[in-house]
Amino acid sequence: MNTPDPVRHGTAPEPMALLDASRIRAITIDLDDTLWPIWPTIERAEAALSAWLAEHAPATARRWGNPAALREVRNQMHHTRPDLAHDLSGLRRESIRLVLTQSGDDPALAEPAFEIFFAERQRVELFEDALPALEWLAARYPVVALSNGNADVHRVGLGRHFQAALSAREFGVGKPDARIFHAAAQAAGAGAAEVLHIGDDAQLDVVGALGAGMQVAWLNRAGHTWDHAPLQPHATVSDLLALCRQIG
Repeated sequence: MNTPDPVRHGTAPEPMALLDASRIRAITIDLDDTLWPIWPTIERAEAALSAWLAEHAPATARRWGNPAALREVRNQMHHTRPDLAHDLSGLRRESIRLVLTQSGDDPALAEPAFEIFFAERQRVELFEDALPALEWLAARYPVVALSNGNADVHRVGLGRHFQAALSAREFGVGKPDARIFHAAAQAAGAGAAEVLHIGDDAQLDVVGALGAGMQVAWLNRAGHTWDHAPLQPHATVSDLLALCRQIG
């Protein structure tokens, strides 16, 4: 278990809240960087998109074929299209449409271009512990996927392990907003206090779920320092199987 370094912070760490496994009636779990690493997936998807543009929209490819350049346009969409703030698919699709238009190519190509990206985005490579842990959890609790991203648990191939999947795009707000955690708890058929949320992001997952009244397990694969005292996760683990052992 990782705890804040008292030397680094200059004070003794706050006592950690204890995980009470007897209270757990349901699980909510993050997807990206919890069950699989996200950036290798995104990089492959961006490369597939660039290759498709080179064949079908050469003017766009010449100007925006570099994945980093296209990614910057997509990031700027957060400011120009605040209505899509919680819709990563929409942001990606409209950024493609914008560069097609600016390059003189057919903006209607945005739809098939996005589908190339999106199909590759679903080809994830699970962390080694992810599938056995998910199978263990799903055999004991209703499990709900809770993500700000746009992975589709069915297209990824994990749908059978989830009772439901809730995304920021579908719900209209994302983590750390307590409302999406409460909606996920409802989808699992449990009250917030009966849910254990599992995720890798200290702010979005841990602080958000704590604010929603859930127990929280922080998946800290990289050994990061906890910087949100006096709040504390109920458990901190370096892999999902360690959490299963702690619950079991």
